[in-house]
Amino acid sequence: MDDYLIGIGKRIKEIRKNGKLTISEIAMRAGVTSGLISRIENGRTIPSLPVLLKIISSLDVEVTDFFGGLPQSNGVNFIVSRKEDNTLIEKEDDAVGFSYSYIFGKQLNSIGFEAVLLHVHPNSKREKVITDAYEFKYMLSGECYYLIGEEEVLIKEGDSIFFDGRIAHVPENRSNSTATMLVLYFFI
Repeated sequence: MDDYLIGIGKRIKEIRKNGKLTISEIAMRAGVTSGLISRIENGRTIPSLPVLLKIISSLDVEVTDFFGGLPQSNGVNFIVSRKEDNTLIEKEDDAVGFSYSYIFGKQLNSIGFEAVLLHVHPNSKREKVITDAYEFKYMLSGECYYLIGEEEVLIKEGDSIFFDGRIAHVPENRSNSTATMLVLYFFI
């Protein structure tokens, strides 16, 4: 996973240099600071998905071409974010009993977006499907195995997964209780 994320920064730098663009030009186009672009390119920070998509757009490259050029050190077509990796966000002191965990970026401007709650009941059946979107799924309760292409990954409560929906996929609930997830579709 870390190699993949470092690869994102290297890929940004490679495309930027091939296009003879400066860090400042990319930062201005993406609406972020030059320092952030530099930190991302050097693997010192990881951009949120909305920021990454703005940077990719500022490079004048298609998202599929950007990700198609990334090395896949683990040979899989998805990124999993585990519950234990979520970070607590400090809010105002008068918000008693509220805790916010950062699990994903902010809303997108120029990209089609849908959010749904998906309940996958035990013993549910469906063939793999293809969607015209990048998909982010956050498991609210229960667990599912996600079959993506020829790969399979277990997603438990508090975990999330991000992948290109154009790869045939389907969740399978092999447990005895309903699994509920928040699903975000990004149509690019």
